[in-house]
Amino acid sequence: MTAAAMTPTTTAPGRSSSRHLLALRGLPAKDLRSLLASARDAADTPPVVPGGLTIATLFFEDSTRTRTSFTLAAQRCGLHCVDLSAVTSSVNKGETLIDTALTVEAMGVQALIVRARQSGAAALIAQRVRIPVLNAGDGRHEHPTQGLLDAMTLAKAFDRLDTFDFRGVHVAIVGDIVSSRVARSAIAAFTTLGARVTCVGPASMAPASLASLGVEVSPRLDAVVDQADAVMMLRIQFERHAAGEPGKAPTLASVREYRAFYALTTERAARMKDHAIVLHPGPMNRGIEIDAEVADAARSRVLAQVANGVPVRMAALAWCLGRV
Repeated sequence: MTAAAMTPTTTAPGRSSSRHLLALRGLPAKDLRSLLASARDAADTPPVVPGGLTIATLFFEDSTRTRTSFTLAAQRCGLHCVDLSAVTSSVNKGETLIDTALTVEAMGVQALIVRARQSGAAALIAQRVRIPVLNAGDGRHEHPTQGLLDAMTLAKAFDRLDTFDFRGVHVAIVGDIVSSRVARSAIAAFTTLGARVTCVGPASMAPASLASLGVEVSPRLDAVVDQADAVMMLRIQFERHAAGEPGKAPTLASVREYRAFYALTTERAARMKDHAIVLHPGPMNRGIEIDAEVADAARSRVLAQVANGVPVRMAALAWCLGRV
C-alpha cells in the first residue's frame, strides 16, 4: 500500500466500502469534489453515518485545531470519540505506534485518526489495521483534511462552491514549504482542481525541486504578491530544522533577514489585488511571517479556515466510513 491517496479497507458484511484517507496527492479530482461537496452541505445537513460507532484519535504530536475540530466533527456526525494523546499513551513506555493502534482497534473502535511526527506513520498503521485510518498530519508528508479545508476556503472566497473548479485562480504559498505537510496537501488539492500555484521562499525552504509537484517556484515574494489571488503564509517550523544539531548547518540565516524578504507585512499586503485573500493554517508567528494587522484584516480568511475544518472533517469521517 502506498500513502499516495485513499485505499480500501476490509469491509464488514452489509456495510458500504470504507476507505483510508492518507494523502491528497494522487486523489482523483472527482473524489476531491465529492468530499468538498459533502463538506459544503454538512453545515446544514450532517452526513448520515451508522449509529453507535466509535472513533479514536491517536495524537502523538501536539495539536489544537485539528484535534478539536475532529472531535466536534465526530460529535456532529453522531459518533462517539475517544481521545488518546502521547502524554497518556503507552508509547511513553516504549510501545510502538502500530502496537498502540492495534490495541485500540481491538477494543472495538471503527476508525482511527492518527497524528504523528514520523512521515508515513499513518500509512504504516493503515497497513496493519482492518479499519479506516485518517491521516491528521504525519511529519513532513501530508495533512489531507487541512488541504481540503484550505480548498473549501478558496472555493467560498471565489464563488466556486458549485464546481470546485479553480482554473484562473493563482495561489502563492510562502515560507517554510520544505517542512510543511500542510503545503503538500494544499498543493495537491489546488493543482488537481486547476489552480496555478507558486511556491515562494529562500532556496533552503522552497527548493527548485518543488516544481515536480506541478508548481512554479520563486525566490522573491515581492515579484509575486501583487499577482496572486490568494497568498498562503506558513510559519517557520523551527522544530523541524537542523539548527542546533551537531554537524548540520542552520537552514535560516536569521529571523530578521527572513522577515525582510518573506513576511507579509502591511506594506506588501497593500500591493495585493483588491479581491485577493490571505490564508494561514496556523499557528501564526505574528510579527515574523505575517503582521498582526494583515492577519486581522478584512481580506484575511484565517478564522474561516478554522471554521471550515469542522464540516470538512465531518465529510472525511463519513467518506472513510463509506457514507459519501
